[in-house]
Amino acid sequence: MTLTFHALPTPSLLLDRARMRANIRRMARHIQALGPTLRPHVKTHKSRDVLADVKALSGNQGITVSTLQEARYFFEGGERDILYAVGMTPGKVGDAAALIHQGCRLKVITDNPAMAGLLDEAAGRHRVSLPVLIELDVDGHRSGADPESDMLVRLAQRIHQGSALTLEGVMTHAGGSYDLRSTDAIHAHAEQERALTVKAAARLKDAGLPCPVVSVGSTPTAVMARDMTGVTEVRPGVYTFFDLFQVGLGVAALEDIAVSVLTTVIGHQPDKGWVIVDAGWMAMSRDRGTAGQAVDQGYGLVCHENGTPQDDVIMGSANQEHGILMARDGTPRLDITRFPVGSRWRILPNHACATAGQYSGYHVLENKTITTRWPRTRGW
Repeated sequence: MTLTFHALPTPSLLLDRARMRANIRRMARHIQALGPTLRPHVKTHKSRDVLADVKALSGNQGITVSTLQEARYFFEGGERDILYAVGMTPGKVGDAAALIHQGCRLKVITDNPAMAGLLDEAAGRHRVSLPVLIELDVDGHRSGADPESDMLVRLAQRIHQGSALTLEGVMTHAGGSYDLRSTDAIHAHAEQERALTVKAAARLKDAGLPCPVVSVGSTPTAVMARDMTGVTEVRPGVYTFFDLFQVGLGVAALEDIAVSVLTTVIGHQPDKGWVIVDAGWMAMSRDRGTAGQAVDQGYGLVCHENGTPQDDVIMGSANQEHGILMARDGTPRLDITRFPVGSRWRILPNHACATAGQYSGYHVLENKTITTRWPRTRGW
């Protein structure tokens, strides 16, 4: 399959394979040098074809998923070692049990004794031994058990003593790193993530409990980590593609971003300096995360069809199916003659996971040519 941009419908999701492979190699070398195993999170790409490149270039020993649909999809594609890294619920144990009975080494997580009890009961009904990791809160970002609390040990004991549960270890996601504004702060956050997770594991071992897995993960802290002593695995995800938010954090460069949305100019509003395109927030997602950073990228940064960023032009506003390209400062100074009706442009996304989630697959770009289309899974 060989297509030109102009043979594609718009909007379309493009994947620059060379950039993606460079990102994969860089992370693989970095984590290998630090010692742990790489267990990449597949929630960004949700594609067996992308994972094939990840495995070929980094040799990972397992994957992380955010939905049981992802787990089924990748299991059917040959993956066996899968961590479902969202708090487990009793209603999902049946689906998890079906995967385990088919040979999937699926692990789940929880952060409280009440849920551990419900999972134990549900796993017993489904006649499955359910491997469980304890989710830790290392930065107040979201969910997780306090790694320094008495409850942590009680939770571990409840899991270990369960008739249908096995205690596999501890894990965390240092999502607080997304709120930081300097690389020095992210370096420090990576060490905080490591130290608190390793401390939690040590507390469980001191209590006579098993803790073979010590798992950390977020792309910013994985990129900025300098020490992984005591950690067994790392679970970054968006590093395969990167995005404008990661650029704003200082953990990636514009030229690292591997995904973009191809769009067509459909009209102008000359008095306002607006260029109207056929990619709105349904094509880009509503994620405006860069609005809180030093550089607000609107709904995305505009690039020429050849991928060259137009640093003064962003998608500053969007409706469901219409995007409005404008000068970064919002004034009507944009020379709209640069953007003739019918011309094609590429938009770099704020959040690669959210933008990719709007599409059923990627048009893969290699050597300036669309060579194939890679499908991706969706749903829960």
